[in-house]
Amino acid sequence: MSQPNILLLGPPGAGKGTQSGNIAEEYGVDHVTTGDALRGNKGMDISDLDVAYDTPGEFMDAGELVPDAVVNEIVKTALNEADGYVLDGYPRNLDQAQYLGDITDLDVVALLEVPREELVERLTGRRVCDDCGTNYHVEFDQPDEAGVCDECGGELVQREDDTEETVRDRLSVFDENTQPVIDHYDEQGELVRIDGEGTPDEVWSALGAAIEATL
Repeated sequence: MSQPNILLLGPPGAGKGTQSGNIAEEYGVDHVTTGDALRGNKGMDISDLDVAYDTPGEFMDAGELVPDAVVNEIVKTALNEADGYVLDGYPRNLDQAQYLGDITDLDVVALLEVPREELVERLTGRRVCDDCGTNYHVEFDQPDEAGVCDECGGELVQREDDTEETVRDRLSVFDENTQPVIDHYDEQGELVRIDGEGTPDEVWSALGAAIEATL
């Protein structure tokens, strides 16, 4: 078969970025995220979509939420240009899931499952270099010198959206918007559930085995 098309679902903090990177390397496919796709297509002409602006970048520059119609078009373009992919961060709601089903065929739909309190611990403990953006964790991935980035010597900070109140709000939003997406794939018999609570290597072992069993 050609390169696989894989959808990776999971709440914030579940490790989708890490495991998507493993999938991309193992199968030689593109790692497609909505954030990267939006940044890479800021100047796309969307004047035919009957939305407030003519490019995605104008929504982003105005600090406004990019409408589903625009996100859909950008994801469609990214997937069409990919020779196999792992899709991470989309679909976020049932309408997007139904649109995705119209534009592509998925070979694997995997869900990383992690208990709520573990997610809170992971996200609130994250620290990011203020200069180069490298991620660390106060418990799981500490720098050589406390508060200092190993890569560039920059200061490590906690992002505003990694405080406990904000993290719990983000997880609640995920539950509200994305649980219907999970139910959608589950009801279709496509969903593969992966225990995401172990180490990254343990999770990859389980995820890789599940992908191989599905392809």
